[in-house]
Amino acid sequence: MTITLNHTIVPAPDGDAAARFFADVLGLEYTGPHPHARHFTPVKVNGDLTLDFMTAPDATGVHLAFETDPATFDTALTRLRERDAAYGDAPNAPANGRVDEAHPLGARGVYFADEGGNLYELFCR
Repeated sequence: MTITLNHTIVPAPDGDAAARFFADVLGLEYTGPHPHARHFTPVKVNGDLTLDFMTAPDATGVHLAFETDPATFDTALTRLRERDAAYGDAPNAPANGRVDEAHPLGARGVYFADEGGNLYELFCR
């Protein structure tokens, strides 16, 4: 049996803003609130996975890790820098401005957070 994660809910104090930020950094399409479930703002990551951002005023951040190809990694890092968004080389230092050049799951890694405290990890092999 094959199991594939189809979607997950990402809580944030402002779900729409978190969805815009995530989509913008990764170069994904932002389509706005779901037409039938307007409390979700979906961002399609790939053919198998959608993140449903949801406004939850008292949300605690989640950690989401994504393996990317080197070009996507470089483009996302460039976008973070262009936006003066904080990023770092470790989950406990997501704002130190460094890239992990020896990430345990790949050649390079970076962590960044949205305003709601969701921590994103990107790494490439």
